[in-house]
Amino acid sequence: MLQGRTEEQAAIAELLSGARAGRSGVLVLRGEAGIGKTALLDDAVESAGAMAVVRGSGTEFEAELPFAGLQLLLRPAMGSLGELPEPQRLALEAAFGMAVGAAPDPMFVGLAVLSLLSAHSGDGPLLCVVDDAQWLDRVSTDALMFAARRLDAEGIALLLAARDGEGAFPAPGLPELRLRGLTQVSAAALLALHGAELSPTVRHRVLSEAQGNPLALLELPVAFQAERPDGRFRPGALPLTSRLRMAFHGRVSHLPAATQRLLLVAAADHTGDLRAVLRAARALGAGAADLPPAQEGGLIRLDEDRLRFRHPLVRAAVYQRAPLADRLTAHQALAGILDAPQDADRRAWHLAAAAPGPDEATATALEDTAGRARDRSGYAAAAAAFERAARLSTDPAAGTRRLVLAAEAASEAGELDRARDCAEQAARRTGDPALTARLHHVRALADFLGGSFPTAHRLLTEGAGHAAAADPERAARMLMQAAHTAWYLGEQEVADTVARLDALELPAASPVAPVARFISAALGPPTGGGPPDLTAAVTAARAAGSRDPRDLMLLCGAGLAVGQDDEAHELAAALAAESRALGGIGRLPTVLFFQAEAEVFAGRHRDALATAQEALRIAGDTGQQQWTSQFSSVLAYLAAVEGDEERCRRYCDDALAVVAGTAMPPGAPWSYWAQGTLDLGLGRAQAALDGLERLTREPLRHHFCATRSIPDLVEAAVRLGLGPRAAEPFARFERWAARTRQPWCDALVLRCRALLAADAGSDAEAEAHYTAALRLHDEHRRPLEHARTALLYGEWLRRARRKSEASGHLRAALDVFERLGSRPWAERAGGELGATGTVAPQSREPGVLAGLTPQELQIARLAGQGLSNKDIAAGLFLSPRTVGYHLYKAYPKLGIASRGELAALFE
Repeated sequence: MLQGRTEEQAAIAELLSGARAGRSGVLVLRGEAGIGKTALLDDAVESAGAMAVVRGSGTEFEAELPFAGLQLLLRPAMGSLGELPEPQRLALEAAFGMAVGAAPDPMFVGLAVLSLLSAHSGDGPLLCVVDDAQWLDRVSTDALMFAARRLDAEGIALLLAARDGEGAFPAPGLPELRLRGLTQVSAAALLALHGAELSPTVRHRVLSEAQGNPLALLELPVAFQAERPDGRFRPGALPLTSRLRMAFHGRVSHLPAATQRLLLVAAADHTGDLRAVLRAARALGAGAADLPPAQEGGLIRLDEDRLRFRHPLVRAAVYQRAPLADRLTAHQALAGILDAPQDADRRAWHLAAAAPGPDEATATALEDTAGRARDRSGYAAAAAAFERAARLSTDPAAGTRRLVLAAEAASEAGELDRARDCAEQAARRTGDPALTARLHHVRALADFLGGSFPTAHRLLTEGAGHAAAADPERAARMLMQAAHTAWYLGEQEVADTVARLDALELPAASPVAPVARFISAALGPPTGGGPPDLTAAVTAARAAGSRDPRDLMLLCGAGLAVGQDDEAHELAAALAAESRALGGIGRLPTVLFFQAEAEVFAGRHRDALATAQEALRIAGDTGQQQWTSQFSSVLAYLAAVEGDEERCRRYCDDALAVVAGTAMPPGAPWSYWAQGTLDLGLGRAQAALDGLERLTREPLRHHFCATRSIPDLVEAAVRLGLGPRAAEPFARFERWAARTRQPWCDALVLRCRALLAADAGSDAEAEAHYTAALRLHDEHRRPLEHARTALLYGEWLRRARRKSEASGHLRAALDVFERLGSRPWAERAGGELGATGTVAPQSREPGVLAGLTPQELQIARLAGQGLSNKDIAAGLFLSPRTVGYHLYKAYPKLGIASRGELAALFE
């Protein structure tokens, strides 16, 4: 029975109860060594009763082996692997080295973990327990955290324990419970159970120094009774963890020498494989006969073929008290018995631990290990192995090359400080232009993600110069990325970067060439020959063998820059589908942002809402702060169109709170447009004008939404009688429209001209522009913009006392605004319609689809297309049980009883 853990046990019981009721949940236990985390996990497993249970643990040595922790955890569930969608099954098999395949995205592996646990649990609940999570390898952690954030209606309880002070275990946003020391009463009760023969003096000292730590309460009595009366351990002289380790030191020191050597091999091994430990221990003159003293002393236990230390501090004490020469010998012995191909990575790390100095053979083995880790997306493990290989290299050139590889792998892993440090070390050791370009690329990415956009931009342009002669494709990609960094610096920086890209000589057959040409034409100065063709560029890039989705993602943004919204949406949707199918979760927020932008521009606000909310969740799950800012700002704009001031302000605050380095928040442009749109819709024209004018100044005025917000600025200025104040921005918009040659864009130009003409008293000119704009809107429908033009024309007609003509346009506008849920614009149209003497029709009832959440709408639409729950789950990165749960909630809202009725709702 646990002492003094009633509250903690209640929290775990609630987690288990939720799982039994079909509600998934997660809880992270945190605390110092010995505080009782493992005891609580044991108690949870015992309390699980008939629930299915999977249990695993991180180990310090395996933190450098990709997916090692996850593979150990999922071993009991692997029988359900065949039930996973094929892409998820292949990703998990590649991650675990069970099959050769493309490097799996750790987040996609996380989705496969969620699906596997759900399949393993069947129709019942499941408890998943992970101890010592601070020692999980990086990709196991990433995958597990992605799965944890996706838990919903699977009936899975995920319980993790992580120690303080042993490296960060990142679990932002997940529920946590911090374990404190036991109360004095509970500590005394625990001590009474296990230390009945202690003298009052020793009892008082134990209670004082243990500070409520259960392990200390059990171990310190033994140490105090054995210590000499010379004050060797003074109260408070050492931190508690060090004090406990010293106590274990003393207990190990009393063991026979052969037993100590055997324990040292086990401590160096970390796997607990008893047969491997005994084989290696033979080289040190120890064997199975030397185990009993350690067992009798309570330091280890044997579970079938596994040797387990009583506590990680015992392992640490055994290893740290051993002389360096003995530790090297233990690692050498372990390397000697790891001769199977599947043990090559562990062997390489043991060889590295056994190396007293540079050793080229060991460096080569570590480089091979790093390559295998990289092939499985274990970039953090690869970086560590490449870096260690560099330090062990006897060949200076090989050492430099390995440092470059370490820097690139660390960059892929998001370990920016390590990436920058390795890159700077390598840069001091090489003058080779090709290597220098690669190092500039690594340092630029670190600076960009840290918000140092000017430095990142400089490094990218300089690196492209180094690469131009020997590797023009790398130079092109660096310049295309430099165009991205320039976007945050200003219009001139974009122009200068595009000019460099345009001047670069690329082989005609290069898959990068069509992309580079399109970007140069889209973002460079107009040539007079019309805009480039996005569809043709995509076709040419694919025909040239483009396999890097990042190249085509750049085309999405460039396409939106020249108003090719439909084509950009088609490409973004295709890339999103590819990312879903192939597991490219990390890049999905980027393509979904372009997709959401195109949906907003086209007036497909319901679709944009579903896209942006899904992408915001993925960006949060994957830790991509840039995109959490961007999607929050898009959602702020959608709330502004609906007139939801509270939601708009909240999303704007979220978007603007993401500040990287000294740069502006990535979502600032959309946030400013959202605030201006909100003020304009609510009749606050002065606030709208002041806010929208921020987008006309550097470094914002070249952004997509800055250009597309100009018609709103013109309307705000005219409503205030300040038409001339909009002259310069409108001239920019006219030039952009002329370049794009898009009919819907021409309609917006005509609407602005109508507003400005009316403001100047040119009524005939205003009417001609309004009617021409409406004709274009009729041919190229964008419902919101069409309705706004009809509203403005209707208002103009009413003021001209042409009420009968006005009412038709106002009624049409009102109908669209109500259908789109644009409350402020609907109220304005209704008021204008009433002023014509026409009774505004009763507000239309929202359609049945309006009652669904964005996620329910997505799921219902896909189910209506005939997709199974399993297929929907794979596409939306959910579990099939969660899909079924959301459909179950959607049916009553839709007034239907079966899946077969869904198709008719989406016709």
